[in-house]
Amino acid sequence: MENTVIKVENVKMNFNLCKEKTDNLKEYFIKFIKRELHSYPFWALKGVSFEVYKGDKFGIIGLNGAGKSTLLKLIAGVMKPTAGNIEVKGSMVPLLEMGAGFDPDYTGRENIFLKGALLGYTRRFLEEKFDEIVEFSELEDFIDVPLKNYSSGMKARLAFSIATMVEPEILIVDEVLAVGDAKFQQKSREKMNSLLNEDATVLFVSHSTRQVRDICNRAIWLHKGELITEGPVDEVCDAYEKFTQQKD
Repeated sequence: MENTVIKVENVKMNFNLCKEKTDNLKEYFIKFIKRELHSYPFWALKGVSFEVYKGDKFGIIGLNGAGKSTLLKLIAGVMKPTAGNIEVKGSMVPLLEMGAGFDPDYTGRENIFLKGALLGYTRRFLEEKFDEIVEFSELEDFIDVPLKNYSSGMKARLAFSIATMVEPEILIVDEVLAVGDAKFQQKSREKMNSLLNEDATVLFVSHSTRQVRDICNRAIWLHKGELITEGPVDEVCDAYEKFTQQKD
């Protein structure tokens, strides 16, 4: 269809999990050289296919280990699938693992340009948006301090401010974000709501069917790497809730 912005075709993702426990890198290499390392395949996704249309608020639900976060990382381009194909049309901002892409030895200022470059922004664009990012993060007094001296909340505030400085065509969100202190959480929620209310296409993962119902119009249900059902959000959430109630 012409308005398809994300197309996932028969996507499979395999991880080779090590059976032996290794406590450090030295022990790992010793066992590797001695051929004492044995692994087994773990299929996180098993032939998943679906399409997301322009303007969709698309929910992904499932139990822990269903493959939800793996699927988001594949769509975001963080990882490549073992098999299958993923097509994405439009600018995309993934709000995943907010601290990823930072260097602890760099200052906040330097990390803005590092993280921004990883998100695909040009240096000129980042220079234009620099003051806006710092102001939103409320880190003016710490922007030239190495990131290793930041609290986890300060790092999350900086990452959120960088990621949401533009209004993307596609927004990928892994759970509702609770960033920083109560005051900043309120500001970040307002920013998220403004993005959700725009024409952006949204992929949203949550354990809460209430949140998925509130935000999304369509959804899929994943279970142990397989797509169980897709369709209107209420139908998918009803089926998932019935399954979890029976499981309990």
